[in-house]
Amino acid sequence: MGRSSGMDVLALELGPLKPRAVDLLIGSVLFAAVFWTFAGVLLPRLTRTLAERERLTAGRAREADAALAEAVRAREVRADILADARHEAALTRQRAMEEGTEAIRAAREAGLRERDEAVAAGTARVAAERAAARAELERDTRHLAARLAERIVGEPLGAATDR
Repeated sequence: MGRSSGMDVLALELGPLKPRAVDLLIGSVLFAAVFWTFAGVLLPRLTRTLAERERLTAGRAREADAALAEAVRAREVRADILADARHEAALTRQRAMEEGTEAIRAAREAGLRERDEAVAAGTARVAAERAAARAELERDTRHLAARLAERIVGEPLGAATDR
């Protein structure tokens, strides 16, 4: 293996992979051009775009967090209103039940009073009718007894029947 020309940079024996100085120089210049383009032009644009995207995303995230917090507050308010409404409805039902119970009790008492009054009036009327019937029956009984006595005796008793 012989020595290469002065253009060889490396003293290693790499076969066809051994770079030449010209190739290394062209590669270094091209690498510097690509690096400068990327670092000087593309990287700042990319950084600005990412920063803008982050700013917009963070703004949207803050808006979303604010909207979510507002929704949570509205939900809590709605839950409080519903709880108050349920409580009020329960109180209204309780009051209605108590008023209904009181109305039933009052109606029952009024019905019992009316019944007692009707029974008392009926009892008094029956007692009066009984007394009147008794008096009429006693009078009729005396008259019939006198007539029967007249038939048995065969003569009018006169003064005895007028009593």
